[in-house]
Amino acid sequence: MAKVLAVADEVVERLWTDQVRRHDVDLVVAAGDLPFDYLEFLASALDKPCVFVPGNHDVDLSGYTNVRGLWTRAGLPARWPGPAGGVNADGAVVDVAGLRIAGLGGSIRYNDGPNQWTERQQARRLRRVARLAAWRKLRDGRDVDVLLTHSPPRDCGDEPDPPHRGFACLHDGVRRLRPKLLLHGHIHPHGEVKPDRRLGSTRVVNVVGYKVLEVP
Repeated sequence: MAKVLAVADEVVERLWTDQVRRHDVDLVVAAGDLPFDYLEFLASALDKPCVFVPGNHDVDLSGYTNVRGLWTRAGLPARWPGPAGGVNADGAVVDVAGLRIAGLGGSIRYNDGPNQWTERQQARRLRRVARLAAWRKLRDGRDVDVLLTHSPPRDCGDEPDPPHRGFACLHDGVRRLRPKLLLHGHIHPHGEVKPDRRLGSTRVVNVVGYKVLEVP
């Protein structure tokens, strides 16, 4: 059983203090739209790894490569704009703290900002992630434990306005990956309770603000 501190979208001031050390967790996971120095603080204060996906208000992190500690972009030395030490799971499958995490960041496209995708684009990205997960399962027999996204699945905790519509393709992603948890942000509670939902055996959790969760 692994315990995670899941955060998204809204900075929780008491977590940006030594009080965060009260949480005995194995991993920090972030579902987007948070200051990167906040994520760096959480990982440093807890002395635990941080896995994240970008949200639609984050900078474009695509195209960066790290080889033996040197960051490059388009073949040229570059400064990594993301959180120091953070593991970007967007469009990838990563194994961290005993968990296998698949990631899909970004929101539905509603303007020309970064980390926004049409339904077709996100479905194509999802197929690539599913292939990566299938290859890893062939190698070691392990399924994905957590699907980490910024946006929720369509009609599963999303909102009717265009910027906050969920992705329909995530339903297919849950069927193919069969994660225990789908953790997402993007949908602000605004004081309302956002209940967990179910897609088959997968628990769908809105982690805006923060939640501490156990993953079998």
